[in-house]
Amino acid sequence: MKNAVFFDIDGTLWDSHMRIPKTTVSSIRKLRDNGNFAFICSGRSRAAICTPELLDIGFDGVVASCGTHVEYQGRMVFEQYMSQDEIKKILSAVRRNKMRAILEGIEYMYVSSREFAGDPFVGYLKDLMGERFLELEEDAFFSRINKISADTTNGDTEGFIHMLSSEYELIFHEERVVEIVPKGFSKAVGIQKVCEFLGISRENTYAFGDSANDLEMLSYVYHGIAMGNGTKDVKEKADYVTDCVEKDGIQKALLHFGLI
Repeated sequence: MKNAVFFDIDGTLWDSHMRIPKTTVSSIRKLRDNGNFAFICSGRSRAAICTPELLDIGFDGVVASCGTHVEYQGRMVFEQYMSQDEIKKILSAVRRNKMRAILEGIEYMYVSSREFAGDPFVGYLKDLMGERFLELEEDAFFSRINKISADTTNGDTEGFIHMLSSEYELIFHEERVVEIVPKGFSKAVGIQKVCEFLGISRENTYAFGDSANDLEMLSYVYHGIAMGNGTKDVKEKADYVTDCVEKDGIQKALLHFGLI
């Protein structure tokens, strides 16, 4: 039986400077050469998973936007979009609670350049995505949005939670970011969709992660692996804690489990 291994991006496949260790590249290629599946499994939207150095590693598919987009060999397996009314409701809650939003979809991302002027991460996204990075304008039609993220710095998080938590999953990160996805969705749901599509047993699933949106994923798979640079709660949730990204953590864990 083939194994399916799922890899988060930020803090897992690459470090805070988006550097991918050579051992990570060679190990994932060896993993696939040994007859296993390798999937990206990220909170990032599909539109933002486009860096050549990342995709050139070689993956069988992508789980994006916290499980709301699933593809295998370029073929869409599952998709969950937000309606225009849902988007407007979330944007209203974001603004009422003094936050800033980023709309994330399959082809495009929408951001207010005025609100995020000078923000280095938004500048990076704009350079990365080019014409697919669009201005967030009132009453616009937003194409195939899976997820919305918001900067919670100086925002009223309690008011925000009160307005949206009954209808949406709110995933708060330590760096003052919240991801907003439809109720009941997570990376674990995306992994479940992959396993159903490929006929993979849960006993043959592995996942690597480091932060808040990886918790459900690490609980769902049979072998949950936390990076050495991961947060405390991720390490507590995992079955196995490997080394940091920069210290060949992925290679070491794949060797530990006999996958390479």
